[in-house]
Amino acid sequence: MTVTSLSKDELLALDTPALEANLTQISLRLLQRGHRLATAESCTGGMISAACTDLAGSSQWFECGYVTYSNAAKDKMLGVPPVLIEQHGAVSEAVARAMADGALLRSQAHVSLAVTGVAGPAGGSDEKPVGTVWFAWCVNGETHAEMQHFSGDRATIRAATVRYSLQRLLGWLLV
Repeated sequence: MTVTSLSKDELLALDTPALEANLTQISLRLLQRGHRLATAESCTGGMISAACTDLAGSSQWFECGYVTYSNAAKDKMLGVPPVLIEQHGAVSEAVARAMADGALLRSQAHVSLAVTGVAGPAGGSDEKPVGTVWFAWCVNGETHAEMQHFSGDRATIRAATVRYSLQRLLGWLLV
């Protein structure tokens, strides 16, 4: 488990041209390997899938996106065991990993990424304040997970989640 936080300057550096450049690099890496991507999203509500499909030609490497906002959807669509959610909460490493693994198992993709978090403005707690996001990426048969704490309003937290998830996916594809 890795727990890190991006500074305000690092978040601002992840602007639209950088996001597009990351997506172009992701697409090239996936195409070189003959792989496809699946996403499993909770707090972003499909924004990662939308960013991917904004890139022309994404049908060659983007398989599908699961928007599993409710706990029941996480179970039904991705096979996340309800007991994991009960024991760890929907915003947890265990659930993020299960979402990433479930996206692979239930699709024809070879690579997945999952996000689950508290985008706010309500819903946070002392243990999981607003801005807490768990990420998981399944690349080359290994599932990796990290937590980030983003600050700002709901839109800022969700945008930072999209950018960070794709930035880190590119990093895992380069390994």
